Amino acid sequence: MPASAQKIVPNIWFDKNAEEAINFYVSAFKNSSISNITRYTKAGFEFHGMPEGTVMTIDFELNGYRFVAINGGPHFKPTPATSFFVECRTADEVTELWDKLSKDGAVLMEIGSYPWSERYGWLQDKYGISWQLIVNPEVKESHTVSPSLMFVGDQNGRAEEAMKHYTSIFSDSKIGEIARYTGEEGETAGYVMHASFTIHGQSFSAMDSSYPHAFGFSGAVSFLVECDSQKEIDYFWDKLSEGGDPSTQQCGWLGDKFGVTWQVAPTELNDMLLHGTPKQIESVTNAFMPMKKFDLAELRKVYEDAGK
Repeated sequence: MPASAQKIVPNIWFDKNAEEAINFYVSAFKNSSISNITRYTKAGFEFHGMPEGTVMTIDFELNGYRFVAINGGPHFKPTPATSFFVECRTADEVTELWDKLSKDGAVLMEIGSYPWSERYGWLQDKYGISWQLIVNPEVKESHTVSPSLMFVGDQNGRAEEAMKHYTSIFSDSKIGEIARYTGEEGETAGYVMHASFTIHGQSFSAMDSSYPHAFGFSGAVSFLVECDSQKEIDYFWDKLSEGGDPSTQQCGWLGDKFGVTWQVAPTELNDMLLHGTPKQIESVTNAFMPMKKFDLAELRKVYEDAGK
């Protein structure tokens, strides 16, 4: 899927080292690039606490798959509950990417041959982001990326429920094949061992794990839903926030009932921050920082007034 067609964009939160991390990823993946960069202004300092001029967001692509990096602070730490599957056409390509991403990182599952793949490995890189690398000769091109959600702890056993929930919200969505545990693996029989699903035409995967894990979902990886109208903002905000924790709602962010973090934001906001005058950027930032659900009409008014 072309990055321009992505409705849902993974956002990765970094502790002030986003530029270093993104340069690392872009150098490791094929057909990858950095596009837009926004910077913090004095506006909203009481919320973000970042020095003026510091990089705020970096829009980048890994083999055409779009991400946004957020240069935040120590508030969120990534966990393996959210990882990224990377499919390669050959085992050698898996090994090559493994060697790059695993440097100074941690191995979660050793690279090797498994019943489900001749070459597979799971790692956490030096920035804390988790990657599952696998060979798939049928994939159209190597370094194909898709997010994966692992439901653990209190959320264990809810992978199938979550897939049904997400596919009911987004158009062009469906659940693919579901492989279930038999109980012989040390996991709970009937729970999801691995499943694929698409939402808005984008590939995701999900699994449950009954093993004790000292982590769960984290705001360090969130999913941005870009909206073209207030109607869209209202719809996705209401559907995704249903049953979630209201205390997580800030600045377009929300935590859903499974603990997964989403951002529901107008597409126009990024354009305002990229192309506005310094006064417009400052005014818009002051306006959106205190908001929970975004008010597009108010943001447009503030932007236009600051441009006069």
